[in-house]
Parts: sequence; structure tokens; C-alpha cells
Amino acid sequence: MSGSNSRNETAATVKGPDTDMGLDANSRERKSGGDVTKRLKSRRNQTDKQRPVVTEDELRALGRDITPDEILGLCAVTRDYLCKPEDNVYNIDFTHFKIRDLETGTVLFEIAKPHNCDPEDEENGDASAGRFVRYQFTPAFLRLQTVGATVEFTVGDRPVNSFRMIERHYFQNKVLKNFDFDFGFCIPNSRNTCEHIYEFPQLHEDLIGLMVEHPYETRSDSFYFVDNKLIMHNKADYAYDGGQ
Repeated sequence: MSGSNSRNETAATVKGPDTDMGLDANSRERKSGGDVTKRLKSRRNQTDKQRPVVTEDELRALGRDITPDEILGLCAVTRDYLCKPEDNVYNIDFTHFKIRDLETGTVLFEIAKPHNCDPEDEENGDASAGRFVRYQFTPAFLRLQTVGATVEFTVGDRPVNSFRMIERHYFQNKVLKNFDFDFGFCIPNSRNTCEHIYEFPQLHEDLIGLMVEHPYETRSDSFYFVDNKLIMHNKADYAYDGGQ
């Protein structure tokens, strides 16, 4: 889960079993103050075995925009980013990110972009620094069943059609799961809030043990699309040995 463009290493994130969630059943929840949060479940995808396998190098060699179907054919975490920061021509900016256990309501992690953040400072810094997040959890995180990740983001002067995120999780370069969320349409110059619902099947205890023993070998790629064209790519890695 790399919803916030934080330059700092953070202390939490999502992990779980193999792929599929329920149908694209989206709901809305009213926040205090009258704002509405859209709640999104992952759409169902074909299994990776049913898709043509594609490599990172093959995608780079295409010489054109990368599509969601092509991303779903990846079988390993990417070595580098598949698009440039300037490909985000819609000026989509993630400003707030929160992870909570939906069963208890406990907030597990929260980060917000400073209100006084100077855009010029971001432009003058390392363009890729804000695209990577490092998380550390306790082993108990791997046994959670349902997690909500709330993201707030703004968009620029252009309308955003069919905004979609595909998030691929790997452990030791093997696919653990795939999440696929539709944000839908975003009007220009708007601030938007949605909560992604992550439902995790139970992980085998042997796999949990390996993931705890090998911190930061669990990794994810988060790909963002508008009109089926890749415009943003964030990366994250995860440790589950916190508190030990």
C-alpha cells in the first residue's frame, strides 16, 4: 500500500495472502462535517495463469503507454519504475493516508502531507524519493482479516476519467496477491477521499514465519491508471518483525 507520497520511511502497511476479493461492491460512508468517504472493494481478476506472462523488460520495450492488462501479466516485482513522475499530467497528489483494522477500528498507521509543503522544494529534490515507502509491522499484522486503507488526494485542472489502481504484492519475488481498485471519475480541482478494503485469507503459519524472518523481502508495486494508461508507479517494502 503506497497511498502517500512520503519521503520518509514509515512504520506500517498491509500484508496478507493470495489475491481475489469480492466483486466491485463500492459503498459510501459519511464523515464528520458532512464529507463522504467512498469505500472500495477490489474487483475480481483472472488468475495470473490465465494471462500472458510479461516481463519488466518487455514492458519497457513497448515504447507506448502501458495498460492494466499488461501489468497484470507481471510475475515479479519491478526493479525500477515503469513511468516517470512527469507522466502524472493530472497532478494527482496524495495528501493523507491511514490504515485501520476494520474489525476493531484501531488505527494502525497514519501520515499526512504537511500543509505548508512547498511545491518548488519537491521539484528540486529527487523526483523518485516520494514514490517509495518502507513499512514495519508486528507479526500480528499478518493475521488480520480485514484492513481499510483511507487515502485522500487532490487532482489538478484536468478531469480524471477511469482512475484505477492495481497493487501487486510479492514475497521473495513470488506473487502473494493482487488488488485492483476503481476510483472512478474525479472532477478537476477536487479533493477526494476513499477507503480501500483489503480482505485477507488466512496465511499459513510457515509462510508467516518466513515473512517475519526475512524483513523487507515482502514488496509491492502500486500502479495508477487514467483511461487505461499508466501515469503513476509507487513502490513499497515491508517488515513484520516489529516489537521483537
